[in-house]
Amino acid sequence: MTARKTGHFAVVVGFSMAFLTACGNNAPTRDLEGYPAEEIYARAEYEITQKDYGDAAQYFGEVERLYPYSDWAKRALIMQAFSYHRDKDYENARVSAQRFLDFYPADEDAAYAQYLLALSYYDQIDDVGRDQGLTFQALQALRAVIERYPDTEYARSAILKFDLAFDHLAGKEMEIGRYYLKRKHYAAATNRFRVVVEQFQTTQHTPEALHRLVESYLALGLVEEAQTAGAILGHNYQSTEWYQDSYKLLTGQGLEPKAFENNWLGAIYRQMIRGEWL
Repeated sequence: MTARKTGHFAVVVGFSMAFLTACGNNAPTRDLEGYPAEEIYARAEYEITQKDYGDAAQYFGEVERLYPYSDWAKRALIMQAFSYHRDKDYENARVSAQRFLDFYPADEDAAYAQYLLALSYYDQIDDVGRDQGLTFQALQALRAVIERYPDTEYARSAILKFDLAFDHLAGKEMEIGRYYLKRKHYAAATNRFRVVVEQFQTTQHTPEALHRLVESYLALGLVEEAQTAGAILGHNYQSTEWYQDSYKLLTGQGLEPKAFENNWLGAIYRQMIRGEWL
């Protein structure tokens, strides 16, 4: 039995002809009891090299079932999570990663397990449509990586993915807000754009959200709110097309960007422009 390094783990290479006969060409269909953990584990690693990740996950599961509490079982469990994730079986990837964290919370691979758990949510973000539950769960799991394992490579990657997931949530609010705005449901639209300005200020969507607030508030006849949104936009994003468009809208009605502090945007103005955190 030999070992070679590939990515995160050492791959064990070599298994007996008797084991090959027992397994055939597919995932285990008969009882592998009696075969050494090393051979079953090696077959699982072989399936990974063949990109048969689902079969690999089943072999890793056999290692854990037949040799519980062994070092092989521990290694197999984290690799099972990896294999399920590569197979895009995200639910089972989460289950395996969470079991590893439950059984081996202090292990050196706990950070990787937490990262896989986060990825199993993050990689589904584009498939969830307007249901943002998985995005919130991805943010929570990524935050756990960042806070619990700050000095690891996984934390650095998690920070980047956290920002992208956060931006994704803001983008969904903008998408819904535009939908309402296009249909002249101005009150509903302002609620969505307000969420972006209040909760997602660090994302790329804030300038457009402020401009859309100018549009919506003017349509509703809420002039002071529109002017205040324009003032915030002018102070923070004056060089953007969104400010230019808002400026034209306001001046076209004989108005100008100007902060009024007797509305919710006044609080945002004090926070963003004056640095007064309320």
